[in-house]
Amino acid sequence: MEAGEPSDLWVFGYGSLMWRPGFPFVESLAGRLRGYHRSLCVLSHVHRGTPERPGLVLGLDRGGSCRGMAFRVAGPQAAATLGYLREREQVTAVYVERVLGVTLDDGRSIQAVTYLVDRRHPQYAGRLPEAELVRLVRQGLGRSGANPDYVRHTHDQLVAMGIPDPMLARLAAACAVPSP
Repeated sequence: MEAGEPSDLWVFGYGSLMWRPGFPFVESLAGRLRGYHRSLCVLSHVHRGTPERPGLVLGLDRGGSCRGMAFRVAGPQAAATLGYLREREQVTAVYVERVLGVTLDDGRSIQAVTYLVDRRHPQYAGRLPEAELVRLVRQGLGRSGANPDYVRHTHDQLVAMGIPDPMLARLAAACAVPSP
């Protein structure tokens, strides 16, 4: 690389970024982020719900580890990709952008941009009872579509990657059944 050329950018996705990144990338590989876990803990007021009828989406919450997908973006597209991600992920500022270490399945250690939930934000829902998860997901409809579709697509992606998530599996099944 010549002086002045932008460096490649790695992005770590754990929810819809895994199955709908929305940006060009030159490489993708599964990996693990330590110190945070995938959690349905964010009330969605834009993408999968509204303030009046919020949906529920995933966030990276503290503790544990998370398997997800890492995408390498070529240096010349890095700035545009960051702009796109900030517009998509930080529309209500419920996520905090961080660069964290990720271990890829091929053994490489990389630094990747990812988005952590801000526990101080009013949209942080924390840990909810399963019945409340189902209710929120079933009612959610926003700019990016129906909340049950988000849950099903994410669950399908995790299954394809060999990543078990019993809660998402139960939620996907519950949302496939019409409301009583």
